[in-house]
Amino acid sequence: MKKTGIIIVAAIAVLVIWGIKLNNSMVSMEEGVTEAWSNVENAYQRRADLIPNLVATVKGYAEHESKTLQDVTEARAKATSISVNAESMTAEELKAYQEAQNQVGGALGRLIAIGESYPDLKANQNFLELQSQLEGTENRINVERRNFNEAAKKYNTYIRKFPNSIIAGMRDFEKKPYFEAEEGSEKAPKVEF
Repeated sequence: MKKTGIIIVAAIAVLVIWGIKLNNSMVSMEEGVTEAWSNVENAYQRRADLIPNLVATVKGYAEHESKTLQDVTEARAKATSISVNAESMTAEELKAYQEAQNQVGGALGRLIAIGESYPDLKANQNFLELQSQLEGTENRINVERRNFNEAAKKYNTYIRKFPNSIIAGMRDFEKKPYFEAEEGSEKAPKVEF
């Protein structure tokens, strides 16, 4: 009887240690997703911080392009007003965030296109430097979005595997959404002259 009690206590101890280890792994992976999300937000914030400088530079050359400048400013304001909590984000929240950021990207594209119409602006050192920084920032955004999706995939896979899913269900670890391609991006854009 004594031996059976020791075996039962040992088995329970092993299960408890196993559960704690799984829980701690899930917490670490969830923090990895949160960190990756923070990096995405930082990259978007860098872009938002560059926009006022770019708008000010263009404004001096293109007074009659005020609609485009206003669109960029409004898109930036909308995008920076949307906040998503990495720990409780939903697919809908992420989609709204992504749509706002896509509007900023579109408005910036129109703003950069203005530079093509103004040779003096195209040659302006500030404009060229800001344009280069924006290009680098867009690359960072893509890298951070990919890193976020990889962290979310690793976390989602881990919490959905059996027997991890048992602990995940007991501790309310929920699946994280992914960044998705913009609607219509599967079609090549038409270029007409």
